[in-house]
Amino acid sequence: MAQLVLTNADITVNGVVLSDRANSVTLTYEVDSVEVTAFGDSGHKFAGGLQNISCEISFQQDFAAGEVEATIYGLVGQTTTVTVRPGAQATSATNPLYTLSNTFLGAHTPVMGAVGELAMTELTFTGGTLAKSTGA
Repeated sequence: MAQLVLTNADITVNGVVLSDRANSVTLTYEVDSVEVTAFGDSGHKFAGGLQNISCEISFQQDFAAGEVEATIYGLVGQTTTVTVRPGAQATSATNPLYTLSNTFLGAHTPVMGAVGELAMTELTFTGGTLAKSTGA
């Protein structure tokens, strides 16, 4: 099995490619465990419930038209679509495309950093539905 070094992840937010401004991405896919234990069972039993998705992205802030701030600012308090691929090449079994639909952006910090540091913004998208495509 080959190791993967993330050097050219492909990230879009609301249909806008922002990969060239991102330097960190974490996509978490969980399914709630719902207890279905009944009288007479000898141990706990669980069934899968709702998806519980989050996507955290760190962006180098850019206030130009069509860049980070112009794309993100109006999405606060709204749902949108985020896509993430480990590499920029075509979607495949070894480079799957993850599409997070109807994900909610609750907050945005337009200005973040200290003296002499790169201006950043860190976003967390929550909820929605995750789909994985391998291009097949």
